[in-house]
Amino acid sequence: MNPLTFTTVAKKNWPLLLASFVVGALGGAGLATVQAPMFTSSTQVYVSVDLAVSQSANDLLQGGNAAEQRVRSYLDLVTKSTVLDPVADDLGLTAADLRRQVSASSPSRSVLIDISATDPDPVLARDIADRVRERFRDVVENEIERPAGSGDSSVTLLVTEPAEIPETRSSPSLRTNVVIGAMLGLLLGISLAVARLLLDTRLHGVSDVESSFAPPVVGSVPFVKGTSERPLIVRHMQHGRAAEAFRTIRANLRFIDHGVANRAFVVSSAQQSEGKSTTVTNLAVVLSETGARVALVDGDLRRPRVADIMGLEGAVGLTDVLIGRFELDDALQEWGTHGLAVLPAGSIPPNPSELLGSSQMQLLIETLTARYDYVLIDAPPVLPVADATLLGAVTNGILMVVASKRSRRTDLAAALRAFDIAGIRCLGVVVTMTRSKKKSTDAYGSGYYREAPVTTGVGVSGTAALGLDDD
Repeated sequence: MNPLTFTTVAKKNWPLLLASFVVGALGGAGLATVQAPMFTSSTQVYVSVDLAVSQSANDLLQGGNAAEQRVRSYLDLVTKSTVLDPVADDLGLTAADLRRQVSASSPSRSVLIDISATDPDPVLARDIADRVRERFRDVVENEIERPAGSGDSSVTLLVTEPAEIPETRSSPSLRTNVVIGAMLGLLLGISLAVARLLLDTRLHGVSDVESSFAPPVVGSVPFVKGTSERPLIVRHMQHGRAAEAFRTIRANLRFIDHGVANRAFVVSSAQQSEGKSTTVTNLAVVLSETGARVALVDGDLRRPRVADIMGLEGAVGLTDVLIGRFELDDALQEWGTHGLAVLPAGSIPPNPSELLGSSQMQLLIETLTARYDYVLIDAPPVLPVADATLLGAVTNGILMVVASKRSRRTDLAAALRAFDIAGIRCLGVVVTMTRSKKKSTDAYGSGYYREAPVTTGVGVSGTAALGLDDD
């Protein structure tokens, strides 16, 4: 994980990290309060070597060097049975328990030995330290370092600090436990955040799509509430951010197949409820506002929505034209005053894929592209059925719609693989339901885009919001 990815994970999961940090700190504090307090008492001895009585002055070297050599070997002696067994018998303890309670240490290049004893009882801790020190002195001076035939020891251990009754506990340390608990909690939080990142296959916005897939992102539409009631945003919110987003997509579409006189696009998504129908209807309206001749076709013969969104009668439409029940001109319905014609789905047939893949459908698209500058077809989701792929094969390509924090990375990848297999172009990706933490990110301030009621044209006056929760 690079630093940028870690920063992103931290920003997205800061509540989890903060909660883990606090819980860990509280857990450490709680553990410190329930643990039995331990007290440590220490005593110190100074190792002195008497060269005058030493049998081998060459082995002992001189003065301090000889004492330092002794100290390194004496440290292990403190916890040996020779020293601890008599002390354990005197105090009524076991040698094994006493060995866990006693420790010895010495500063680097020093002739001082520190002997420490730990016990829940501070008085007993003092007594253990004193008894072990005296026994240690006896073993060294009278058994190990007394030359044969001599009454004097070559080493003397001088008590520099006697053991005292400790007034404060040595463990558990509240501060240490809190710090360790907080660090462990933070580590757990980071692990959970990373696992969440690895297991979360959703696309979280434009950057995820751009970094993971080849087709370009032609635009993104922000999320606001209420689109299920008023999905035709460019009429109900002409000056809102969502309406401006559709106009940005319109501008970007002009660069797709630039130079081709008549263009037919399929608009679909990998799965349902990603915003394809809302996207294609609003896009058709903003394209017609430029004076272009636009035909909007509801090619979703399973769950048609175009007629409902546009406020048109949908009883007669695409299905009826394909089976020869109505002529194309009789089924097309003019919408608005800018040259937009809508062909609803019409009757829901029992065989949608057969109709959409028929020669009649190909002839219909050719007829529409000859009459109109843009032909936009709302198609069913790619993965559940093959309808969108069939339509993509007889048009310029497919414009995919993905919903931020709803669409799955694996679903979009599977849809693009299906296009590659069928030799179909993915013209680009529109990301819907994007969210911004700031009220405004444009250069003109938060008041530049206003959700103003419509006073002219087709539609109902008032404000609306874009949630893009359609098929």
